[in-house]
Amino acid sequence: MTGYGKAEAILETGKITFEIRTLNSKNADINIKTPLLPKDKEIGIRQKIANSLQRGTIDFYATWEPNAADSGKKINADLLKGYYNEILTLRKELPGFFTPQDRENNELLCSILRIPDVIDTKKSDVITEENWPIVEKAIDKALEAVNAYREKEGKVLYEDVTSRVRNILSLYDEVETFEGERIGTVKAKLLKNLDELAQKVDPVRFEQEMIFYLEKLDINEEKVRLRQHCAYFMDTIDSEPYPGKKLGFIIQEMGREINTTGSKANHAGIQKCVVRMKDELEKMREQSMNIL
Repeated sequence: MTGYGKAEAILETGKITFEIRTLNSKNADINIKTPLLPKDKEIGIRQKIANSLQRGTIDFYATWEPNAADSGKKINADLLKGYYNEILTLRKELPGFFTPQDRENNELLCSILRIPDVIDTKKSDVITEENWPIVEKAIDKALEAVNAYREKEGKVLYEDVTSRVRNILSLYDEVETFEGERIGTVKAKLLKNLDELAQKVDPVRFEQEMIFYLEKLDINEEKVRLRQHCAYFMDTIDSEPYPGKKLGFIIQEMGREINTTGSKANHAGIQKCVVRMKDELEKMREQSMNIL
């Protein structure tokens, strides 16, 4: 199920913003897309996310905004001194390589400052054990926001899929209105074929064969099973906290009964109803992927 949640943690040195986005998926596929989260906290956060959101493709983001006083870059003095001393040693060993000293010292300092890691923002120290409770509380709020988003979407999905169940039952009631006409049409067609062949038949035997033939076209069992599946679908979606996967299985069973009805139809009106039921069922199948 799609979802989005956002929360902020205000720390002494700045602000961390957490964002969680989810998309449809059969399993919990969690992607932590931030270097700010300490490695020793990552497993716990993954478990927290899985327990709260259950399943989906879940992307976890964190962005850092330092306070104005802490936003300036800092010089790594030890590293700068180390580079400087090494270059002074090389100058003694290669006296002809360097320019006059005043100009040399300025260029040397500028060159060292351009070396990676000499100037450091120290982002690795943003989340510490001391501020972790504040950070964790913000993550919990982001998860709550995702679930609130999902709950709002879930109400819309519930109305949609349950209305389609009702539509399927209504269409099957319409199928029943064609059953008497269908039997009469089948008998008339068989009698017409016999007349065209100019064959005399035993009326008793003909009625027996007619009964056997019509039994193969009988859809009463499919009708009963489909209504049972529809009732099971409604019971599951109303009573279980995470019914999504089970609803998918029930939809498969509903599809079997509808397909069998279509194969036995032998009537244009019934076939039209079957096509419309298949359309409703396919939309239910698509929406079930969004239900936890």
